Amino acid sequence: MQIDKIRKIIGVLLLVLLMSLGFMKEVQEYVKIPKSLTVFESQNVSVNRSIPVNASQDAETAFTVQKNTDGKTLDVHGKKAGEGEVVFDLAGFPVKKTGVKVLPDFKVIPGGQSIGVKLNTLGVLVVGHHQINTAEGKKSPGEIAGVEVGDIITKINGKKIEQMSDVTPFIQDAGNTGKPLDLVLSREDQEVKTKLYPLKDENDRSYRIGLYIRDSAAGIGTMTFYDPKSKKYGALGHVISDMDTKKPIVVENGQIVRSTVTSIEKGSNGNPGEKLARFSGDRKIIGNITRNSPFGIFGELNQDITNGIMDKAMPIALSNEVKEGPAKILTVVDNDKVEEFDVEVVSSVPQKFPATKGMVIKITDEELLDKTGGIVQGMSGSPIIQNEKVIGAVTHVFVNDPTSGYGVHIEWMLNEAGIDIYGNQEKDKAS
Repeated sequence: MQIDKIRKIIGVLLLVLLMSLGFMKEVQEYVKIPKSLTVFESQNVSVNRSIPVNASQDAETAFTVQKNTDGKTLDVHGKKAGEGEVVFDLAGFPVKKTGVKVLPDFKVIPGGQSIGVKLNTLGVLVVGHHQINTAEGKKSPGEIAGVEVGDIITKINGKKIEQMSDVTPFIQDAGNTGKPLDLVLSREDQEVKTKLYPLKDENDRSYRIGLYIRDSAAGIGTMTFYDPKSKKYGALGHVISDMDTKKPIVVENGQIVRSTVTSIEKGSNGNPGEKLARFSGDRKIIGNITRNSPFGIFGELNQDITNGIMDKAMPIALSNEVKEGPAKILTVVDNDKVEEFDVEVVSSVPQKFPATKGMVIKITDEELLDKTGGIVQGMSGSPIIQNEKVIGAVTHVFVNDPTSGYGVHIEWMLNEAGIDIYGNQEKDKAS
């Protein structure tokens, strides 16, 4: 034990000596060797080394370490699920340890299909106020009661509200009796209570509350992946917001169906394009929606789906495995045919915590550029494939450069889907 301490002290002194001799940059790069690495059994991760160091391993069953031929990197190969550490030494003296966790391989089936999305809100969403012509002038009862755009009406007079048709009977009853409506509102994750007095519209003699409300939303997007075992899926890669309030839609439930792309509005600088699509004629529901988050929509499929070109389960890549360079996306630009197109990963940030913008990608496929001008609305969720692994999904387009946009790493979408790849056990986030 005493010898180890002495060796470490000598190692630190050697580093200080190197710095004093002008090797500042090299030592700084050496210090950047990560304190920990997470790899899959089949994964290979390179660790940069700017100065000559050796590496030994304390957990031979968990992983292997191999010097790269360039002399500047070490390759860490997952071997068997487990944990251990690499000990870096300088001139025989240990100076840094890097913990390594090896995960069991996890595979998903990539998507690329165009899907129709229907969301049912939790309660009814307030999307605007309107003025009523009353005997005393124009007024909005909702505004007077302090109801705000973006609020969700969840209860009226103690009764749960699920759709717009649930509201009307309460309004007429309150108008006839002169009693107020006791509203329970969901606002920014807080519960707000207020009383609203409906007023009679002088035009049609009906009682009104002066609010525009909505109980559902629909659109199209792209399937990213599904787990062949649990049938859990992820799509879109970004949150669905209400087009009027611009706020994320709080989901009670929802459904996804197949959709068919009918035409493309080509994008240009300052004007992102759009896929125009229609829900498939049979309107057959292929899955539910239980979660609408910053990382996309999630739920379970009720049947297997295919894309026709990559229908076998593929391994995923963690964010630290994604490299700058060539990749591909799967998406639909015509009818319901999933096609493969070339892109480039311009940059990727190895992320330790969930974040929506982990990659920047650029469309390089001339055919896709000719058809769409780049990334268009409706393409969000298109899976990104690199080195035969699913690495993430397309999320946002750059408005001033539609050929480029952001991507989200696949591990965060899996996490939101309720799939724990780190312990290879699933958790149901929707419950």
